[in-house]
Amino acid sequence: MTNCRREWADPRVGRMALALAMLWAAAPSFAQEGKTGDAPPPVAPPPATVEGPRTFTPQDFARFAPQNALDMLRQVPGFSIREQSQERGLGQATANVLINGQRMSGKSDEVTAQLSRIPAQNVVRIEIVDGATLDIPGLSGQVANVIAKAKAKSVTGQFSWSPEFRAHSAPPLWSRFDTSASGERGAVEWTVGLDNQTGRGGASGPTWIYGPDGTTLIEYRDEVMSGRGERPRISTRFAIDGPGSSVGNLNLSLRKNYGSFRESGSRTGPGLVDRERLVRSRDRGHSYEIGGDYDFALGPGRLKLIGLNRENYQPTQTNVVTSFADLSPDTGNRFIRSGDLDERIGRAEYRWKSGGADWQISAEGAFNSLDNVSQFFVLLPNGDFQEIPLPGGTAQISEDRYEMMGSYGRPLAGNLSVQLSAGGEYSKLSHIAGETTTGEYWRPKGQLSAAWKPHPRTDVNVKLQRRVGQLNFYDFLAVVNLSDERRNAGNPDLVPPQSWELDVETIRNLGRWGTTTLRLYGHLIDDIVDIVPIGETGESPGNIDRAMRYGTEWKSTFNFDPLGWRGAKLDSRLLIQGSRVKDPLTGEHRPISNSTKQIAELSLRHDVPDTDWAWGSGASYFKPEKNYRLTEVSRFWEGPVWLNLFLEHKNVLGLTVRGTVGNILGGDSMADRTVYVKRRTGPIAFFEKRDRHIGPIFSFSVRGKF
Repeated sequence: MTNCRREWADPRVGRMALALAMLWAAAPSFAQEGKTGDAPPPVAPPPATVEGPRTFTPQDFARFAPQNALDMLRQVPGFSIREQSQERGLGQATANVLINGQRMSGKSDEVTAQLSRIPAQNVVRIEIVDGATLDIPGLSGQVANVIAKAKAKSVTGQFSWSPEFRAHSAPPLWSRFDTSASGERGAVEWTVGLDNQTGRGGASGPTWIYGPDGTTLIEYRDEVMSGRGERPRISTRFAIDGPGSSVGNLNLSLRKNYGSFRESGSRTGPGLVDRERLVRSRDRGHSYEIGGDYDFALGPGRLKLIGLNRENYQPTQTNVVTSFADLSPDTGNRFIRSGDLDERIGRAEYRWKSGGADWQISAEGAFNSLDNVSQFFVLLPNGDFQEIPLPGGTAQISEDRYEMMGSYGRPLAGNLSVQLSAGGEYSKLSHIAGETTTGEYWRPKGQLSAAWKPHPRTDVNVKLQRRVGQLNFYDFLAVVNLSDERRNAGNPDLVPPQSWELDVETIRNLGRWGTTTLRLYGHLIDDIVDIVPIGETGESPGNIDRAMRYGTEWKSTFNFDPLGWRGAKLDSRLLIQGSRVKDPLTGEHRPISNSTKQIAELSLRHDVPDTDWAWGSGASYFKPEKNYRLTEVSRFWEGPVWLNLFLEHKNVLGLTVRGTVGNILGGDSMADRTVYVKRRTGPIAFFEKRDRHIGPIFSFSVRGKF
């Protein structure tokens, strides 16, 4: 089967732009002029001028005793690090951090991980600039440019160790660490890093199952769950300066994955046989990435060549066994999945300056594939597992994609710059599972962004983007969730979502008082991926024609020095989001499944003047929308409020030592499910309510440099 589609402009964009513009104009003035005083703030350089960016030097961060560039950037007032989004291929830049004026061209290595490998003593300065003023297409809003240089003829590095202990359900965590070393040899700067971003989780408590009337208890469960993961990784980076003005980078990383999950509990109820249920799962795998880029002068401009190859092997196995008090034969199931994901990308970018403008053309080819085998088993009375067919569980999925883009950027006035990118992509999706399904697609994409400085302390960034999203190849496959007794059918007809996205961001520098940022956004989405009907009884991830996402985000850093509380600051973030999609089963409008609804965060830090002590606290709240499946409506969340306290000493034999007590308010792991006999248009089968205790979390960290 072959499909060919073209995706063009959407008239809804104009209406959305007008609505956001009216909201922005009606927003109250949330930033007042900062008061002046005699003493300079400990960290808050003078506001940016029209001519240049805000610049932070290592001295601005001295009070925080940073060990690496990440520690520094986290203390920049009003700035939040944005990781590279899961774009198709490499695409244009989306992360808001540059290193020495260059975007990070890898995909497996997080921005925070790369920053943590730059020792603080190697950082020359950090510049906060407007993305639309740069010659790197795709950037908008506040962008941090970290200028770093390895120390000549010396090796510098940093390390951290962060054990964690939970009072209930989870084993101690001893193995979380991060270390790296950097140096220079001739024209080559090198960095080698080793880290293990491990984690532990656990909770225990009751679950109540009520009948269709919502009040009659039909089952009581008392369960304990715990999970652990180890993700050791070794990574290297080589930056090559020369010959001439040429620069190059080579990145390599290798990661191993070890994960396990266990849930055990008793189940009882009126007229039911008492039973014990045990869920055990594990995953073992590895991933690697090899990537590099080389930038050199060619003709009137510069050519940058980028290549990347990565693989992610992900074998998993889950067993569920139920034992009965009356000695009836055990029942249970087993699900095994072995997936091998590959991605190969080649990209070329040519840029030049002409007529006072920055120009760039780019071409990219990306080739993604998944080779997956899934097996489903049922436990027989004799104790053996017998395999039964799982249609759609085993398949080969691939996408070949080619993209061409052009961009143009220039200042229109001393305080106004614009950047325009436009182009398109062709992709071919193939799904092989017994028979072959193929789809071919042409899609336009691009972005218009503007940076305006109406006042020396005010920046306004506007971005309108036509974006093509990335697919999760596992969504094509049949999968069985044994823990929650769910099943997705295979769906070979998935296509990537596309969206019109409008963002308006206003940043106000409050001088000695700090900074505040207000962002309004609205996204119109075509072919959004949500749960859709498959046949008469099945369900699976699939495409819904239209959806909308909109919201506002307010971030601030408030310094208390002008009030006389020296060395104290408060960081805050508030996000409120709404969404709307037409339910494929009922035809009614509802929120997008599992989308974010509300986020609230507060972080207080006080560096006690004239001492090496610091203390602080952080609180966070997160609420998601409900998850709408064809057979149930559910919400899983933790909290509702997380609160922690920390105490830090910045010179214990040259080390920074911190102790933290987390979950002080006793946030729990909760669930609320309504399950139907067949589909949501029919009668209710039962209600499920869960409240599992997590308990306090104690963590300790030691950080140093060499």
